[in-house]
Amino acid sequence: MKFGAIDAGGKKFICGITDEQGNTLEKTSFLTETPEKTIPLVIDFFRNKDISALGVGCFGPLDLNPNSDTYGYITSSPKTDWKNYNILGNLKSAFNIPIFLDTNMNVGVLGEAMWGAGKGLKNTIFLTIGNGIGGGAIVEGKIVHGMLHPEMGHMFVSRHPRDKFAGTCPFHGGNCLEGMASVPAIEKRWGKSLSSLPIEHPAWDLEAFYIAHALVNYILILSPEKIILGGEVMKYKQLLPIVKKAVIKLLNGYIQTNQIFREIDDYIVLPDLGENSGFFGAAALCIKNFK
Repeated sequence: MKFGAIDAGGKKFICGITDEQGNTLEKTSFLTETPEKTIPLVIDFFRNKDISALGVGCFGPLDLNPNSDTYGYITSSPKTDWKNYNILGNLKSAFNIPIFLDTNMNVGVLGEAMWGAGKGLKNTIFLTIGNGIGGGAIVEGKIVHGMLHPEMGHMFVSRHPRDKFAGTCPFHGGNCLEGMASVPAIEKRWGKSLSSLPIEHPAWDLEAFYIAHALVNYILILSPEKIILGGEVMKYKQLLPIVKKAVIKLLNGYIQTNQIFREIDDYIVLPDLGENSGFFGAAALCIKNFK
Protein backbone atom coordinates (compact mmCIF):
# COMPACT_ATOMS: atom_id res chain seq x y z
CA MET A 1 0.00 0.00 0.00
CA LYS A 2 1.26 3.48 -0.91
CA PHE A 3 0.32 6.87 0.54
CA GLY A 4 0.73 10.34 -0.91
CA ALA A 5 2.02 13.17 1.26
CA ILE A 6 1.99 16.93 0.67
CA ASP A 7 3.72 19.51 2.84
CA ALA A 8 2.23 22.71 1.44
CA GLY A 9 4.40 25.54 2.73
CA GLY A 10 4.58 29.21 2.03
CA LYS A 11 7.65 28.81 -0.19
CA LYS A 12 7.22 25.35 -1.68
CA PHE A 13 5.04 22.27 -1.88
CA ILE A 14 6.92 19.09 -0.98
CA CYS A 15 5.16 16.08 -2.51
CA GLY A 16 6.02 12.44 -2.16
CA ILE A 17 4.96 8.87 -1.72
CA THR A 18 5.61 6.59 1.25
CA ASP A 19 4.83 3.05 2.24
CA GLU A 20 2.75 2.05 5.28
CA GLN A 21 5.75 2.46 7.59
CA GLY A 22 6.54 5.96 6.37
CA ASN A 23 9.53 5.01 4.21
CA THR A 24 9.92 7.46 1.34
CA LEU A 25 9.53 5.92 -2.11
CA GLU A 26 9.55 9.10 -4.18
CA LYS A 27 9.67 12.84 -3.49
CA THR A 28 9.77 16.16 -5.34
CA SER A 29 8.93 19.82 -4.73
CA PHE A 30 7.30 22.77 -6.49
CA LEU A 31 7.45 26.49 -5.77
CA THR A 32 4.40 27.92 -4.04
CA GLU A 33 3.22 30.31 -6.72
CA THR A 34 -0.46 30.89 -7.52
CA PRO A 35 -2.95 28.02 -7.11
CA GLU A 36 -3.38 28.01 -10.89
CA LYS A 37 0.34 27.30 -11.35
CA THR A 38 1.12 25.08 -8.37
CA ILE A 39 -1.88 22.78 -7.91
CA PRO A 40 -1.82 21.33 -11.48
CA LEU A 41 1.84 20.35 -10.91
CA VAL A 42 0.87 18.64 -7.65
CA ILE A 43 -2.00 16.78 -9.29
CA ASP A 44 0.16 15.67 -12.20
CA PHE A 45 2.78 14.29 -9.82
CA PHE A 46 0.32 12.02 -8.03
CA ARG A 47 -1.66 10.98 -11.09
CA ASN A 48 -1.41 7.24 -11.88
CA LYS A 49 0.80 6.61 -8.83
CA ASP A 50 -1.66 4.10 -7.33
CA ILE A 51 -1.81 5.76 -3.90
CA SER A 52 -4.50 4.60 -1.47
CA ALA A 53 -4.87 7.95 0.33
CA LEU A 54 -3.40 11.43 0.39
CA GLY A 55 -2.29 13.38 3.46
CA VAL A 56 -1.99 17.16 3.21
CA GLY A 57 -0.41 19.59 5.63
CA CYS A 58 -1.11 23.12 4.41
CA PHE A 59 -0.33 26.68 5.42
CA GLY A 60 -3.35 28.50 6.76
CA PRO A 61 -5.46 29.62 8.33
CA LEU A 62 -7.60 26.67 7.27
CA ASP A 63 -11.26 25.88 7.80
CA LEU A 64 -11.11 22.39 9.33
CA ASN A 65 -14.74 22.18 10.43
CA PRO A 66 -16.40 19.39 8.38
CA ASN A 67 -19.80 21.03 8.92
CA SER A 68 -18.72 24.36 7.47
CA ASP A 69 -19.59 25.54 3.96
CA THR A 70 -15.91 26.43 3.49
CA TYR A 71 -14.46 23.22 4.91
CA GLY A 72 -11.05 22.62 3.38
CA TYR A 73 -10.52 26.25 2.34
CA ILE A 74 -7.48 28.39 3.00
CA THR A 75 -9.21 31.38 4.56
CA SER A 76 -7.63 34.68 5.68
CA SER A 77 -4.15 33.95 4.37
CA PRO A 78 -1.67 36.82 3.92
CA LYS A 79 -0.82 35.04 0.64
CA THR A 80 -3.51 36.87 -1.28
CA ASP A 81 -3.52 34.52 -4.29
CA TRP A 82 -4.53 31.67 -1.96
CA LYS A 83 -7.10 33.52 0.11
CA ASN A 84 -10.45 31.67 0.16
CA TYR A 85 -8.99 28.88 -1.98
CA ASN A 86 -10.66 25.47 -1.74
CA ILE A 87 -7.54 23.31 -1.62
CA LEU A 88 -9.31 20.21 -0.33
CA GLY A 89 -12.11 20.44 -2.89
CA ASN A 90 -9.72 20.87 -5.80
CA LEU A 91 -7.65 17.87 -4.74
CA LYS A 92 -10.79 15.77 -4.24
CA SER A 93 -11.97 16.63 -7.72
CA ALA A 94 -8.76 15.13 -9.09
CA PHE A 95 -8.50 11.99 -6.94
CA ASN A 96 -11.17 9.52 -5.89
CA ILE A 97 -9.37 8.48 -2.71
CA PRO A 98 -9.52 9.54 0.96
CA ILE A 99 -7.76 12.87 1.51
CA PHE A 100 -6.79 13.95 5.03
CA LEU A 101 -6.13 17.66 5.59
CA ASP A 102 -4.59 19.56 8.49
CA THR A 103 -2.32 22.55 8.99
CA ASN A 104 1.33 22.13 8.08
CA MET A 105 2.20 22.84 11.71
CA ASN A 106 -0.13 20.17 13.04
CA VAL A 107 1.28 17.59 10.64
CA GLY A 108 4.77 18.78 11.56
CA VAL A 109 4.24 17.97 15.21
CA LEU A 110 2.58 14.68 14.20
CA GLY A 111 5.62 13.69 12.15
CA GLU A 112 7.96 14.48 15.05
CA ALA A 113 5.69 12.59 17.45
CA MET A 114 5.73 9.45 15.29
CA TRP A 115 9.33 9.36 14.12
CA GLY A 116 11.22 12.33 15.57
CA ALA A 117 11.99 14.31 18.69
CA GLY A 118 8.53 13.76 20.22
CA LYS A 119 8.45 10.00 19.75
CA GLY A 120 6.93 8.19 22.73
CA LEU A 121 5.46 11.34 24.26
CA LYS A 122 1.79 12.33 24.59
CA ASN A 123 2.29 16.10 24.87
CA THR A 124 4.47 17.94 22.38
CA ILE A 125 4.70 21.39 20.81
CA PHE A 126 6.35 22.14 17.47
CA LEU A 127 7.08 25.75 16.50
CA THR A 128 8.72 26.95 13.28
CA ILE A 129 10.25 30.40 13.05
CA GLY A 130 10.86 31.60 9.52
CA ASN A 131 9.15 34.00 7.11
CA GLY A 132 6.12 33.39 9.31
CA ILE A 133 5.78 31.70 12.66
CA GLY A 134 3.45 28.80 13.26
CA GLY A 135 2.94 26.06 15.78
CA GLY A 136 1.16 22.79 16.36
CA ALA A 137 0.45 20.84 19.52
CA ILE A 138 -0.28 17.28 20.50
CA VAL A 139 -2.02 17.02 23.87
CA GLU A 140 -2.69 13.61 25.45
CA GLY A 141 -1.82 11.97 22.15
CA LYS A 142 -4.20 14.04 19.99
CA ILE A 143 -3.59 16.96 17.65
CA VAL A 144 -5.20 20.10 19.06
CA HIS A 145 -7.97 21.64 16.97
CA GLY A 146 -11.03 23.30 18.51
CA MET A 147 -12.76 26.37 17.13
CA LEU A 148 -10.12 26.59 14.37
CA HIS A 149 -6.60 25.35 15.03
CA PRO A 150 -3.68 26.72 17.05
CA GLU A 151 -2.22 30.00 15.78
CA MET A 152 0.82 29.97 18.04
CA GLY A 153 2.77 32.40 15.89
CA HIS A 154 0.31 35.13 16.79
CA MET A 155 0.70 34.70 20.54
CA PHE A 156 0.85 38.19 22.05
CA VAL A 157 4.24 38.81 23.64
CA SER A 158 5.67 41.40 25.98
CA ARG A 159 7.65 44.09 24.19
CA HIS A 160 11.31 44.45 25.11
CA PRO A 161 11.63 47.78 26.94
CA ARG A 162 14.31 49.03 24.53
CA ASP A 163 12.67 47.78 21.34
CA LYS A 164 10.85 50.48 19.39
CA PHE A 165 10.23 48.37 16.29
CA ALA A 166 6.65 48.69 15.01
CA GLY A 167 6.34 45.02 13.98
CA THR A 168 5.47 43.42 10.66
CA CYS A 169 2.25 41.50 11.31
CA PRO A 170 -0.55 42.96 9.15
CA PHE A 171 -3.09 41.96 11.79
CA HIS A 172 -1.33 42.66 15.10
CA GLY A 173 1.59 44.95 14.28
CA GLY A 174 4.21 44.61 17.00
CA ASN A 175 2.03 42.84 19.53
CA CYS A 176 2.46 39.23 18.38
CA LEU A 177 5.40 36.86 18.07
CA GLU A 178 5.34 36.76 14.26
CA GLY A 179 5.28 40.53 14.03
CA MET A 180 8.38 40.80 16.22
CA ALA A 181 10.43 37.65 15.67
CA SER A 182 9.89 36.34 12.13
CA VAL A 183 12.61 36.66 9.49
CA PRO A 184 10.97 39.75 7.91
CA ALA A 185 10.73 41.36 11.35
CA ILE A 186 14.40 40.71 12.13
CA GLU A 187 15.59 41.98 8.76
CA LYS A 188 13.39 45.06 8.75
CA ARG A 189 14.31 45.97 12.33
CA TRP A 190 18.06 45.81 11.72
CA GLY A 191 18.18 46.68 8.02
CA LYS A 192 20.28 43.59 7.31
CA SER A 193 19.74 40.10 5.98
CA LEU A 194 19.53 37.33 8.55
CA SER A 195 22.65 35.65 7.21
CA SER A 196 24.72 38.84 7.60
CA LEU A 197 24.10 39.21 11.34
CA PRO A 198 27.24 38.20 13.28
CA ILE A 199 27.05 35.93 16.32
CA GLU A 200 27.66 38.83 18.70
CA HIS A 201 24.93 41.02 17.18
CA PRO A 202 22.25 42.17 19.67
CA ALA A 203 19.59 40.79 17.30
CA TRP A 204 20.05 37.30 18.76
CA ASP A 205 19.41 38.31 22.37
CA LEU A 206 16.33 40.22 21.27
CA GLU A 207 15.10 37.28 19.21
CA ALA A 208 15.57 34.94 22.17
CA PHE A 209 13.63 37.39 24.36
CA TYR A 210 10.52 37.12 22.16
CA ILE A 211 10.75 33.39 21.52
CA ALA A 212 11.22 32.69 25.23
CA HIS A 213 8.18 34.79 26.19
CA ALA A 214 6.04 32.74 23.81
CA LEU A 215 7.48 29.43 25.04
CA VAL A 216 6.77 30.31 28.66
CA ASN A 217 3.14 30.93 27.75
CA TYR A 218 2.95 27.57 25.95
CA ILE A 219 4.56 25.84 28.94
CA LEU A 220 2.11 27.39 31.39
CA ILE A 221 -0.95 26.68 29.24
CA LEU A 222 -0.24 23.25 27.74
CA SER A 223 2.54 21.81 29.93
CA PRO A 224 4.28 20.05 27.03
CA GLU A 225 6.72 17.22 27.63
CA LYS A 226 8.87 18.47 24.76
CA ILE A 227 9.20 21.71 22.80
CA ILE A 228 10.59 21.43 19.26
CA LEU A 229 11.82 24.55 17.47
CA GLY A 230 12.40 24.58 13.72
CA GLY A 231 12.44 26.99 10.81
CA GLU A 232 15.06 29.20 9.19
CA VAL A 233 15.86 31.24 12.30
CA MET A 234 16.64 28.19 14.42
CA LYS A 235 19.38 27.11 11.99
CA TYR A 236 21.61 29.72 13.64
CA LYS A 237 23.17 27.65 16.40
CA GLN A 238 23.94 30.55 18.72
CA LEU A 239 20.21 31.15 19.29
CA LEU A 240 18.95 27.99 20.99
CA PRO A 241 21.15 28.21 24.12
CA ILE A 242 20.10 31.83 24.64
CA VAL A 243 16.42 30.86 24.33
CA LYS A 244 16.82 28.15 26.96
CA LYS A 245 18.47 30.51 29.43
CA ALA A 246 15.76 33.10 28.84
CA VAL A 247 12.99 30.54 29.45
CA ILE A 248 14.52 29.51 32.77
CA LYS A 249 14.90 33.15 33.79
CA LEU A 250 11.30 34.04 32.89
CA LEU A 251 9.83 31.02 34.72
CA ASN A 252 11.76 32.22 37.79
CA GLY A 253 11.53 28.90 39.63
CA TYR A 254 7.76 28.59 39.36
CA ILE A 255 7.78 25.38 37.29
CA GLN A 256 9.93 22.96 39.27
CA THR A 257 10.36 19.95 37.01
CA ASN A 258 13.40 18.01 35.86
CA GLN A 259 12.77 19.20 32.31
CA ILE A 260 13.28 22.81 33.33
CA PHE A 261 15.95 22.54 36.02
CA ARG A 262 18.12 19.62 34.93
CA GLU A 263 17.11 18.53 31.42
CA ILE A 264 16.53 21.79 29.56
CA ASP A 265 18.88 20.70 26.74
CA ASP A 266 16.63 17.69 26.10
CA TYR A 267 13.43 19.65 26.66
CA ILE A 268 13.73 22.48 24.12
CA VAL A 269 15.22 20.90 21.01
CA LEU A 270 15.55 21.10 17.25
CA PRO A 271 13.45 18.74 15.07
CA ASP A 272 14.94 15.30 14.54
CA LEU A 273 13.39 15.17 11.07
CA GLY A 274 14.91 18.47 9.99
CA GLU A 275 12.97 20.10 7.18
CA ASN A 276 10.96 16.92 6.58
CA SER A 277 8.75 17.04 9.68
CA GLY A 278 5.75 18.25 7.67
CA PHE A 279 6.24 15.77 4.86
CA PHE A 280 6.42 12.81 7.23
CA GLY A 281 3.53 14.22 9.23
CA ALA A 282 1.38 14.31 6.09
CA ALA A 283 2.20 10.64 5.55
CA ALA A 284 1.36 9.99 9.20
CA LEU A 285 -2.11 11.47 8.64
CA CYS A 286 -2.75 8.65 6.19
CA ILE A 287 -1.18 5.96 8.32
CA LYS A 288 -3.24 6.96 11.37
CA ASN A 289 -6.55 7.60 9.61
CA PHE A 290 -6.78 5.30 6.60
CA LYS A 291 -9.14 2.36 7.10
